[in-house]
Amino acid sequence: MGLRLRALLLATFTTLAFACNAEAQFKGNLIVDVNGLKDKNGLLCIKVFNGSQGFPNSNDRAIKRDCIKITEEPMRFVYKGLAAGNYAVAVFHDSNGDRSLNRNGAGMPTEGYGFSKNPVVKTSAPKYGEAVFLLAGANTRTVIQMRYGN
Repeated sequence: MGLRLRALLLATFTTLAFACNAEAQFKGNLIVDVNGLKDKNGLLCIKVFNGSQGFPNSNDRAIKRDCIKITEEPMRFVYKGLAAGNYAVAVFHDSNGDRSLNRNGAGMPTEGYGFSKNPVVKTSAPKYGEAVFLLAGANTRTVIQMRYGN
């Protein structure tokens, strides 16, 4: 192999390796807007997941979680410096401030809830794959519409 060809191949592989490394280290901001709150009582709690394990209920598996006083609508959460990749978000309106999603005897939520991508919820919480989105670019925004039972 000629010297020029070797130099060209080396430059190409070096550039590809750098590009792959830069892409793997990319960080962006996640902006979550929550609409449809029925009132300002209690807290709005959020959990951000970067994998299916524990979604949507586990506190331990969530990479970010917060409960904050409801002050306005839409409520906005901003998480800075997240690695590019797949995420899903679960929120609930903690009306009584106990930091848990209360349920009736049949297991149905008695407080408001919502998920990224706003999947249809019938008899159980959605799977991670139904709520997952790609965080890419400097700012990725998702809008969640709250749902309330009767």
